[in-house]
Amino acid sequence: MEKKTMMKLGLSMRYLGYHMAAWRHPDVPADGGISFKYYLETARKAEAAKFDMIFFADGVGIRAADNPKGALSHDSKNVELEPLTLLAAIGACTSKIGLVATASTTYNEPFHIARKYASIDHISGGRAGWNVVTSWSQEEAWNFSKDEHLGYDERYERADEFVDVVKKLWDSWEEDAFIRDKASGVFYDESKLHIPHHKGKHFKVRGPLNSARTPQGRPIIVQAGSNETGRVIAAKSADVVYSAPFDISAAKEYYTDLKSRLPSYGRTRDQLLIMPGLTTYVAKTRQQAQDKFDQLQELIDPLSGLSTLYSAIGDLSAYDVDGPVPDVPAVNSIGKNLIDIAHRDNLTIRQLYKRRASGSRQLIGTAEDIVDDMEQWVTGEAADGFNLCPAILPGGLDDFVEFILPELRKRGLFRNEYESNTLRANLGLSPLAFGK
Repeated sequence: MEKKTMMKLGLSMRYLGYHMAAWRHPDVPADGGISFKYYLETARKAEAAKFDMIFFADGVGIRAADNPKGALSHDSKNVELEPLTLLAAIGACTSKIGLVATASTTYNEPFHIARKYASIDHISGGRAGWNVVTSWSQEEAWNFSKDEHLGYDERYERADEFVDVVKKLWDSWEEDAFIRDKASGVFYDESKLHIPHHKGKHFKVRGPLNSARTPQGRPIIVQAGSNETGRVIAAKSADVVYSAPFDISAAKEYYTDLKSRLPSYGRTRDQLLIMPGLTTYVAKTRQQAQDKFDQLQELIDPLSGLSTLYSAIGDLSAYDVDGPVPDVPAVNSIGKNLIDIAHRDNLTIRQLYKRRASGSRQLIGTAEDIVDDMEQWVTGEAADGFNLCPAILPGGLDDFVEFILPELRKRGLFRNEYESNTLRANLGLSPLAFGK
């Protein structure tokens, strides 16, 4: 089968952008994290640009420690809107773009998740997607009557069963189960009701779900785990994988491995899309693009910068940030590597935390530079598309639309119009048969 090169594009919309100093940028509304208008306007821009979906990562707690003391008060990532509430509202005000949000399998129950995402799929006419995560932080455990977070193996085992239960609940009713015949008085066909009666190690769920089969058959399942259990869940159940490799060789290995697992679950290569995260700084010239990046780097507050080093090197707040990185005992191997890099490259503490502050893989340059790279990843079987993680919102999206989208379309790599009204169809995924 000839490989399709038409890219899929998602837009990550959490916070005010993915650079740690985004909220300090003069073009970013500092209170945007709790503004529905801010998110709706950004979503509408993404829909006008024909993005496949918007994507909200989430955590059920402030997942950051106040180290060094005072660092947390300089961080904007401590207030935000609950993403499912937000998606439902955005879904009522848009018509084409997919609506994906994270929900934890550690701090929810399958029935909750199945019902909420089914409702969003109905509200939006078939555009909902669930990003499956296990949660990982101690701070989240403290919000759910737990002193300790679940162990690594246990939470992934729970997640695997959790997804199975949710899929069973979504298959409680066949598509044409609800007759709603007023003359006969029959509301649904009893033969088309399927009660899950699930009994497993972690869950005992009778069902059925009190929601009809959704416009997509079921909401899209997105997954981001790169460990072995995460890869199994992805190969078995996911429609989209959000990955985070920084180089093309690692991306190709991951891509090849996941695609090769699909036949074991009766699936084909085109039933799973892999979309790595990507941050772009683009302008007419390479220098102008670099200037955009440098402007944000200069906005990093020293306490915030030091917080990125704390877990690996320890507290450096007593040292001059414009002085050399001291030869202190590292907290872990990552810290040792960072100290070695700093000494090798003669970096100051400020220069080191600026390097450390980078999140997703980032490209800085002209539209041609960036599209060359994106095309290489897609044609080289390292990605099926990308999840754009703008450094700032909405500015990073605006730049992508102004510079990069025309180049993608000129090369025939991205759509001009939506193909359908549902997320599943716009992603090019085949219709979902009942029970699959």
